[in-house]
Amino acid sequence: MSTYSLSQAQDSLWLARLRRFFRWLTTPYVVLSLVMIVVMFYMVIIPLWRMIVTTVTVSEIDLRVIPDASLGDMTSYHWRRMLIGQIAKIMTYEPLVNSMVISLGATFLALLMGGGMAWLVVRTDIPGRDIIHMLATVPYIMPSWTIALAWKVLFKSTSVSGGVPGLFQFFTGIAPPIWLSNGALPIIVASGLHYYTFFFLFVSAALLSIDSSLEEAGDLAGAGRARILRKITFPLVLPAIASGFIMTFSKTMGTFGGPNVLGVPVGYYTLSTMLRSNMGIANYGDGFVTAIVLILLSMTTVMINQKLIGTRRSYETIGGRGFMAQKMKLRGWRPVFIVLIVLVQFTIAVLPLVVLIYSTFMLRTGNYSLSNFTLHHWLGKSDLSINNGEPGVLLNKAIYRGAWNSIRLSLWSSFIGGVIGVILGYAIVKGRGTRLSKFVEQLAFIPYLLPGIAFGAVYISMFTKSFFGLPPLYGTFALLVVVSVAKHIPHSSRTGVSAMMQVSKELEEAASICGANAWQRFKRIIFPLTSPGFVSAFLLNFITTMRELSLIILLVTPSTAVLSSMTMRYIENGNEQQANAVIIILIVLVLIGNAIISRFRGGSLKKGLESSK
Repeated sequence: MSTYSLSQAQDSLWLARLRRFFRWLTTPYVVLSLVMIVVMFYMVIIPLWRMIVTTVTVSEIDLRVIPDASLGDMTSYHWRRMLIGQIAKIMTYEPLVNSMVISLGATFLALLMGGGMAWLVVRTDIPGRDIIHMLATVPYIMPSWTIALAWKVLFKSTSVSGGVPGLFQFFTGIAPPIWLSNGALPIIVASGLHYYTFFFLFVSAALLSIDSSLEEAGDLAGAGRARILRKITFPLVLPAIASGFIMTFSKTMGTFGGPNVLGVPVGYYTLSTMLRSNMGIANYGDGFVTAIVLILLSMTTVMINQKLIGTRRSYETIGGRGFMAQKMKLRGWRPVFIVLIVLVQFTIAVLPLVVLIYSTFMLRTGNYSLSNFTLHHWLGKSDLSINNGEPGVLLNKAIYRGAWNSIRLSLWSSFIGGVIGVILGYAIVKGRGTRLSKFVEQLAFIPYLLPGIAFGAVYISMFTKSFFGLPPLYGTFALLVVVSVAKHIPHSSRTGVSAMMQVSKELEEAASICGANAWQRFKRIIFPLTSPGFVSAFLLNFITTMRELSLIILLVTPSTAVLSSMTMRYIENGNEQQANAVIIILIVLVLIGNAIISRFRGGSLKKGLESSK
């Protein structure tokens, strides 16, 4: 072959490779994957990088304490100060220990309650399963600090509140000890009672898929009930328990409301409340070190958990023969367990709301008699001697503005998040098994590893100044939308993937053969068939955003305040009854939104939570 012919062959080979690459590059799932990579890099990776850079860069506030430094110089001052400096114990290590104690304690309590209740509902003949399932999702609808506020009303200590008693002391005359009114124990109980929903839903779903003949075989072999639970049932539901552990631990680790209400008044700081304290005085360098410690702790816990579960032996529980789900008969214990579940559900779903509503009708805090009854906190006009002069919540323009901000923030972030979820689901499922698909899926999981308040801090580092031609967004409503969408990408992604997995590729291929382009296939086939997943993602994001506090507490301003942030501001200003009234309004709005959205195309909160595992 001549040199000229060889050169032509090589050129033809390169052209063929270029055409194949171009066809691959223009494949719909590849295009969408690349777009999502750019979006997620902008919304997740770049803010994280900017935050890290801030901790090793001299800022204007640092010039007072770092001699001979210039603005923008590299420095290890903040890391040395927060990890090995004189204040490291108070600013980092004590809050770190407190966060671990609270997170582990709340997770263990949630496991006992959620796992135990799931076993009773699925594996026994206890009545009222549908009601129990419905009530189990109520805590997730309520803000995470609702039970903390109710606990404060019930067990307020006069030694902490300046002589003002709580409901318990007012009626019994017994002053609760400080460890019962504030500190680790009440925060653990409040968090555990709120987040037990995850364990209940995940463990009940796992138990429903287990053939009860496996447990019966153990019984025939002479194993006792405790041994069967330990050797057969527990290993089979371990992945579900791991999902519940990740969800509960990470949520509790980054929660702000409960620790702020029940911990800060007695100097019991966690990483989240210490982070807010640093950011409140514009000490961004120290604050971002705390945020990074919080992020690393959460990521390490998740990775250890994933490694332990990933190396466990796998068991097949569903085979080709008939499936059995035998119910255990409680017999004489049935009334006992019915009363127990009723008490638990009442304590979690009803009692906090009753306590908070009751407190809103008391004119002065600490006096819970009928002589102190009033409607002022709901319908009262401005009075400088009450609530710092603010009118009742139903006559307060600031409350209506906060409610509108909460609703439009939830609607915008839920809609955008739902669309992103469908796009991510398509890109991940259609490219299943490819490196690109795996990379997109892993990238979408990153926000899940970041505690809410730390994720909010990330966005301060990015949007206080102009970035890539974009104007500074700090203090704007747009920033709240961006951070809410970014934080909930993992939930949107999981619901999108779950919905997309049910759509056969043959449908799209048939439409392509008939001449439908990518947009027509998506509009007429993909989106209509995956719309229940879109609605589930929309509902899950709507409820989460409406009651969100930790994520946005560092970003809201008076003009962008939402109901959740207003609740915390009223608490910190001493307007307890007004704060409780606002949280009741918030819960009512969430319930109304849940009822309206759930009517569309089969979307449900339970489906959304289970698909986000």
